[in-house]
Amino acid sequence: MSLRLVPWVFAIASLLLWEGLCRLLAVPVFILPPPSAVALSLVKFWQALGWAALYTLATTAAGFALAIVVGAGLGILIGVSRTVYAGLYPVLIGFNSVPKVAIVPVLIIWFGSGAVPAVLTAFLISFFPISVNVATGIATVEPELRDVLRALGARPSDILLKVGIPRALPYFFAALKVAITLAFVGAVVAETAAGSDGVGALMMAASARLDVPLVFAGLFVIAVLGIAMYAVCARAERRFTFWAQRGDVLG
Repeated sequence: MSLRLVPWVFAIASLLLWEGLCRLLAVPVFILPPPSAVALSLVKFWQALGWAALYTLATTAAGFALAIVVGAGLGILIGVSRTVYAGLYPVLIGFNSVPKVAIVPVLIIWFGSGAVPAVLTAFLISFFPISVNVATGIATVEPELRDVLRALGARPSDILLKVGIPRALPYFFAALKVAITLAFVGAVVAETAAGSDGVGALMMAASARLDVPLVFAGLFVIAVLGIAMYAVCARAERRFTFWAQRGDVLG
């Protein structure tokens, strides 16, 4: 069997198992709807789900783009300067330890309901892994290599641009694949708290009506969006860091 088919086989098998257990155990729809009920809800509310998906995708992409710019910039500063590392890194760790769901009410007080809290929550939850990975990639340039380059007349900026940043690219793209899924989490959390649009707000409205199949349809849409954006990041990784791609460990 081709490896490309394996995820589809697992997904279909899981859905069939889910459907069979729901029917065999006669689980009420308002507790756990079977995949067939979720599919019917997807068809029935496809327009509302489509608009909500586009809205959530837009807020997530905006927060993710902001996280890339800020996260990469902080990562470079932390990676090149021991002083910045000593001063800023503990602060970032402390900030990242704060559950972002606790920050959402503050953002709502500052900016009101709407897209801004969703964008900022997506940014706040996703910039940390980018900063850490970029800093790690730059800081792990071997001291011997730095000494040789300095002896050959390279300036610190040359070492950063021609060695440090290319070395950090695999770390950067690995972080993007983690950060994009976190960005979706942040955006949906903010939408469930105070959003008037988006998949999170749609799911909250559906849960208030005990329309559980629509809630699961929203979860399905979020999963599809997350997989699609992950695939985009993975494709960009293969495109820009093909020289660092690994083969099978045991192959």
